[in-house]
Amino acid sequence: MPNIGTIFSKIDSFFKEVKIEIKKVNWPTTKETVRYTLTVIGISIVTAIFLGGIDFLFTNFLNKFII
Repeated sequence: MPNIGTIFSKIDSFFKEVKIEIKKVNWPTTKETVRYTLTVIGISIVTAIFLGGIDFLFTNFLNKFII
């Protein structure tokens, strides 16, 4: 069984490495973040409308044969 001191030492080392790596990250600006967010929302809306339209067409098409 590993020593408690070595476990805490490894945990401490891990978080120090995380801190170093986080500083290397190229974070997006606020403007970029807003643009990316709006792009994702826009694509999601377009996809939802497209899939909803296809569902509507198939539902009406199949209802003509069933009813």
